[in-house]
Amino acid sequence: MKSFFFRWYLNLMKFLAFFVPVKANAIVILNGSGRSGSNGFLFYKYLQKNYPNYQVTLVEPWPSSHLPFSMWKKIGQAHFIFTTHQPFKIKKKQVNVAFWHGIPLKRMGIMAHNTLRKDNLRNQHLWQKTADLVTSSSDLYESMMTACMAIEAGKYQKLGFPRLDALKNPVISKKDFLKDLFGKEDAKAKIGIYMPTFRYELEDGKIMEQIKQGNFFAFTDFEISKLNSSLKNNHQYLIVKLHPYEMRLFSNFNSKYSNIAFLNNDYLFENNYDLYELLGLTDFLLTDFSSIYFDYLHLNKPIIFVTNFLEKYEEVRGLLISPYQKITPGPCVNNQVELIECLATLSSDQGDSERKYWLSLTDEVLGENNSQRICEYLEFK
Repeated sequence: MKSFFFRWYLNLMKFLAFFVPVKANAIVILNGSGRSGSNGFLFYKYLQKNYPNYQVTLVEPWPSSHLPFSMWKKIGQAHFIFTTHQPFKIKKKQVNVAFWHGIPLKRMGIMAHNTLRKDNLRNQHLWQKTADLVTSSSDLYESMMTACMAIEAGKYQKLGFPRLDALKNPVISKKDFLKDLFGKEDAKAKIGIYMPTFRYELEDGKIMEQIKQGNFFAFTDFEISKLNSSLKNNHQYLIVKLHPYEMRLFSNFNSKYSNIAFLNNDYLFENNYDLYELLGLTDFLLTDFSSIYFDYLHLNKPIIFVTNFLEKYEEVRGLLISPYQKITPGPCVNNQVELIECLATLSSDQGDSERKYWLSLTDEVLGENNSQRICEYLEFK
């Protein structure tokens, strides 16, 4: 019912905004990706700095039923509308550029086990009708996106993604980052970040309860004090960046452990950062089935894959490429004992050739000027 009323609201606002004249130099970015590798937000910052002659408006969060009509007028005025999730525009003369928000490892849309046919058909029609340009990084990316969303081949252009420009250009120093999150100085510090995918869709209340109790890995042998001691001995510092839904389960983000810190959106918004503007400061990544794995390959740093719910995830939603152990360039761990062993022997050489192989498959564009390449293709002046 909520979805029905929201679609009704969107259609009403689109109708009202339809009569607002389009301006040639007006750009709107509909950011549905938050601040965790957001193409939209980072492209917005790039345009503000390099294209002052354009009227650029950032709309976040998107979609939202709380936008004032003054914002809808700006959406109606926009010549270019950039989106990070589903494509969107109000009239034919507008140009929708679909960034999406990651290279998919998980099944989506018509490929997923847990989606409805009517929703898939609606999304398929939306992409065919609304998306004018879909930025891409490789043939593999296009194949996976088309398999999931039925996007026509002619819509793709290999222009890269704005979020990747930020990976090798951190906005602060590693020393300041360590001090901000851990309140420490350590010349030997190795900073890791744990970014799991959306585990709520596993529809397992036990998993959510474990996370709510502070067991962010949902390991059966989880002992946070023992994990912290291991990290401390190795001069390792672990940042926990959960999915926004899981973040809401925590009432207090202030960790009492010296080498474990939670990173929530408040820190990012207060400093006007995107996570990818800080990610290059980290020395290793922990993840499960998140698309961040493919982006992190650009840093060529160690990745540890947490697989304690692999079988369940493959059953409920599914993966686009398998077997999982063959496509992940790093060790897989199922419990805390295995994780601590991996952390103690972590090396940048481990998985190096495999990381480079998967990078060559997922990014044929490469380089750190994706935002500029997009602007030149669209002939921004």
